[in-house]
Amino acid sequence: MYEDFFAKRLTELRQQKKISAREMSLAIGQNESYINRIENKLNYPSMQGFFYICEYLNITPQQFFDKQNPSPEKITKALNLLKNLPPEQIDIIIALLDTMQSKKD
Repeated sequence: MYEDFFAKRLTELRQQKKISAREMSLAIGQNESYINRIENKLNYPSMQGFFYICEYLNITPQQFFDKQNPSPEKITKALNLLKNLPPEQIDIIIALLDTMQSKKD
């Protein structure tokens, strides 16, 4: 169960960055098939390797395993931007999000 989740989650997060498995493998200092082998459930990273993957994706290990957070890097960026806004602008954004959510349901 977790093996499937891990491989699928890694694929989704890598694709959000619009980078190939080969490029990501090389960027984190591994051989060119490293990420591909993980995504195809042929291999799994060490704990240190997992931390390198999270660092590359700009997410925490907790965010990696958070099934309810489809885009952790983008949500973190949004939260950081929200922190710099005055409360009345945050209220406007919340109202917009509420409207978008109610149209989705």
